[in-house]
Amino acid sequence: MKEVDVADAHEMAPERAGSWLVPVVRGTLALVPSAVITFSQDHSPALGLTVFGAWAVVSGVVVGALSARLVADRVARWAAVAVGIATAAAGLVALALRDTASNGVRAFTFTVAVWAAVTGIVELLAGLRLRGRTPAARDWIAAGALTALLALVFVLLPLDPVTAVGLLGAYLVVLGVLLLIGGFSMKWAASEPVEAGDAASGTERS
Repeated sequence: MKEVDVADAHEMAPERAGSWLVPVVRGTLALVPSAVITFSQDHSPALGLTVFGAWAVVSGVVVGALSARLVADRVARWAAVAVGIATAAAGLVALALRDTASNGVRAFTFTVAVWAAVTGIVELLAGLRLRGRTPAARDWIAAGALTALLALVFVLLPLDPVTAVGLLGAYLVVLGVLLLIGGFSMKWAASEPVEAGDAASGTERS
């Protein structure tokens, strides 16, 4: 039994040591474009496509690469990589459309809505499947539900450019705060079992 426990602990060690960086980095990256939107007087579709595109490319590549390296659970790892690829691809599309779209607000809302629907559903389903297997499941569920809600709003409501771009900024603020809280909570929680285990080992030795 002890050998099995030691093997399980060894398998979980890489995720405990570094997986909390994934939501923290992702949350930090989400706050940057939200600040740009908040402090910009220009809420045009071109700005929305530019800010969303730049953020999506950087976030998709960085978070996808970090997830492939730091996330131990196979389902969580490949789901995170898939979300990263989809996000980066949506960013490239947004950047390509910013100067060529005949109807900027329609191109902006359509691009964001499709991206949000795809990634939101993937994250939500992955989080539900991962419940009880990784503490990151709660972040997946929350981020997935929030992103899916953004897709619904962009699809169902007739949005003018200012409102659409403002909603994207608000979404990124909420997402960033949720992920930062979840990431640091994972970091602090990961250290508790290790300390308890060290205490137990010391008791057995004495």
